[in-house]
Amino acid sequence: MKNMKWKVSSQECLSDLSKEIKSTSVEDKLRTFSNLFPGKIVFSTSFNIEDQLISHFILSNKIPIKIFTLDTGRLFEETYKVWEDTNKFYGYSISAYYPNQDKLEEFLSENGPNSFYDNVKNRIKCCFLRKVEPLKKALQGNFVWVTGLRAEHSMERKKLNYLEWDSKYHLIKYHPLYNWKLETIEKIVKKHKIPYNSLYDKGFLSIGCAPCTRSVRFGESYRSGRWWWENDSIKKECGLHIKK
Repeated sequence: MKNMKWKVSSQECLSDLSKEIKSTSVEDKLRTFSNLFPGKIVFSTSFNIEDQLISHFILSNKIPIKIFTLDTGRLFEETYKVWEDTNKFYGYSISAYYPNQDKLEEFLSENGPNSFYDNVKNRIKCCFLRKVEPLKKALQGNFVWVTGLRAEHSMERKKLNYLEWDSKYHLIKYHPLYNWKLETIEKIVKKHKIPYNSLYDKGFLSIGCAPCTRSVRFGESYRSGRWWWENDSIKKECGLHIKK
């Protein structure tokens, strides 16, 4: 797949890529991507348990993929701790992207600090300012975006493919653990003593901003703890992974 980078403009390259990485381990797939797109591949982590495993694959194997996170300014204290613990554990410095201060100040001045509880419009706007806009900056100039999305997360995510073309950000999107089960991820994380968010042991399966996340009750879906006050018919997404 010579000069693969010149083909990255549509879905045309996905078939070739799928053949290139077929029947290989996650580590080998990530290494192949890094070889094909040197310096143009990034992984976004929110420090959830699947993200921690992907970080482990990248960092323990010294695969040259940049890891970044979106610091919304309203993360849990436990999330900042696992961020710090991860940096120390692997001797790495995870990059961070932040909201535009002027835009965020204007939104908060007009609507207050917790207006996301009032209506979906405000919640989506808050997510847009704190996550979507910083993500655009983080992805700029890259060809591949690695994520921790899994089919188990939601009905909407079951419709995705582990490798897809993202027409919103104009790059390839790769979900290395897409078909993995949570039990498998837990076993590997504990076996290698990979740092993970302590909230996970308290029932927080999908961890986002502190005001917008609660633990998941028995029988509830994986992402039911996110924006729990909204109607169940509303997609449990912040906008990062919503296509055009």
